Amino acid sequence: STLALAGLIMQQMMQNKFVSPTTAGTMEWAKLGILLSMIFFPQENIIIKLIFAVVLSIAGTFLFVKLVQYIRFTDVIFIPLLGIMLGGIVSSFATFIALRTNTVQSIGNWLNGNFAIITSGRYEILYLSIPLLILTYIFANHFTIAGMGKDFSNNLGVNYEKIINIGLFITATITALVVVTVGTLPFLGLIVPNIVSIFRGDHLKNALPHTAMLGSIFVMFSDIFGRIIVYPYEINIGLTIGVFGTVIFIILLMKGRHNYAN
Repeated sequence: STLALAGLIMQQMMQNKFVSPTTAGTMEWAKLGILLSMIFFPQENIIIKLIFAVVLSIAGTFLFVKLVQYIRFTDVIFIPLLGIMLGGIVSSFATFIALRTNTVQSIGNWLNGNFAIITSGRYEILYLSIPLLILTYIFANHFTIAGMGKDFSNNLGVNYEKIINIGLFITATITALVVVTVGTLPFLGLIVPNIVSIFRGDHLKNALPHTAMLGSIFVMFSDIFGRIIVYPYEINIGLTIGVFGTVIFIILLMKGRHNYAN
C-alpha cells in the first residue's frame, strides 16, 4: 500500500497519470544501490543496503525530474517512456556489474518481488515508512496545489520547489524501503492511483486512504493467485503483479492517448 501511495504522490507532482516508481526508474536505482552495497560491504546488515538504496533512489528520481523539466515533452505519453528507458539503462548497468562481480545470484532476490525473502530482521524496516506516511498526510493539500502547476502554487503562497522536493524524497524513500524488504513490485504505484482517481478525483488527502486500501487488496489478491494457480508451487508476487500491472497499464496508456487526442 505504501508503494501505491508513492505512485499517487509522484503522479500528483509530475502532473502525469502515467508516472510511478516503476515508470520513473526509481526501482532500478534502488536495485543498483543494493548491488553496490553488496559489493563494497558484503558482510554488513540490511541497514547498509537500505542506505545505499535510499540514496540512489533519491538521486535517480531527481535526475528523472530534471530531465523531464529540461526536455519539456508536449505529449504526456513520452514522460513515462523516458523513465522506462532510463530505468532500462540503469538495470542493464546493474546486470553488467553483477556479472563482472559474480553477484547475480545474490541480487536475484531483489529482481522480482518475493514474500519468501521476508524474515525477522528484514520486515521491521517497513516501520520506517510510518513517519513518511504521516508526513504525506500533513503535506497532502500542498501536494494537491503543487500538482496544479508552479504559477498556481506560487500565487497561493506555496513554495513549489520545496514541496516538489519533499514529495520526491518521500516517494523515493518509500520505494527503496519496499525494494529492500520485498523486492520489485512493478506497476503497483501506477495502476492503483489511476483506478482510485477515477472514482475519488485528484484531491490527494481524500484519495490517500482509498489508495492504501486498494493497494493492499491488489497485493493480497495477486499473492493468493500466485499461490493457487500452480499449487503446491508458488509464483513470485513480483511476477504476478507484473503480469496484471502490464495489462492494466497498457489499457490505461491507450485510453489516455485517446483522451488527449480528443
